[in-house]
Amino acid sequence: MADDFMLDLAELRNIRNIAKRPRVVSLISSEIRKLEKVICLTLAEEAGSTVTSQTQTPSPTLTPTPTPTPTPISTAKMVSNPAVNYLTLGSFSWEQDNDKVKIYVTLEGVDQEKMEVVFKPMSVDVKFHDVQGKNYRCAIPKLNKEIVPEKCKVVVKPTRVIITLPKASKGNWLDLHFKEDKLKPNVDKGGDPMAGIMDLMKNMYEEGDDEMKKTIAKAWTDARSGKAADPLKEYR
Repeated sequence: MADDFMLDLAELRNIRNIAKRPRVVSLISSEIRKLEKVICLTLAEEAGSTVTSQTQTPSPTLTPTPTPTPTPISTAKMVSNPAVNYLTLGSFSWEQDNDKVKIYVTLEGVDQEKMEVVFKPMSVDVKFHDVQGKNYRCAIPKLNKEIVPEKCKVVVKPTRVIITLPKASKGNWLDLHFKEDKLKPNVDKGGDPMAGIMDLMKNMYEEGDDEMKKTIAKAWTDARSGKAADPLKEYR
């Protein structure tokens, strides 16, 4: 009986040596530990039976076979090394409904066991390790609005990755990224009211197209020279 168990043990160890998936290796290691205990008990019983049958032979001292300590298998997700270089995935698509936002990252060969994901109420950071020999990162340091980190999930498909972000409050997002309302003048009641208007015009100029910049520049020049037109003229 013990011989059969020893053959089983040898075969399981061979299978563990060629296994690659962490979960499979862990399961096989668990079975190996169980079988090793069974072998020890079987050997002890067989040795005891031999001692009983040989009544005139002094009882030998049994030395239990030491159980090998298997190498622990780590199933934790990979932790990034500060020295690792990442290629930034700046181009991706997204969609939303009233309850959640979905981000679609086009990337082939992603192993979910080699991902590192950090969700916070106002940010997302997803790292993909060893994707065809390279490391990638998709990060949004400040989202448009808050999400529920504990309900977020990542699904890996053959050619893309889907990141689902449940919204903390229902509603429509104007953008995925947070953007300050630059069109609202920052007027301090105790300060110069013109300062807020100047900041507003500056923001409009910086973010506007060529036509907008020409319009603002002309209006500014006319105002300084006293040639500004009456904006309500055509309504009077």
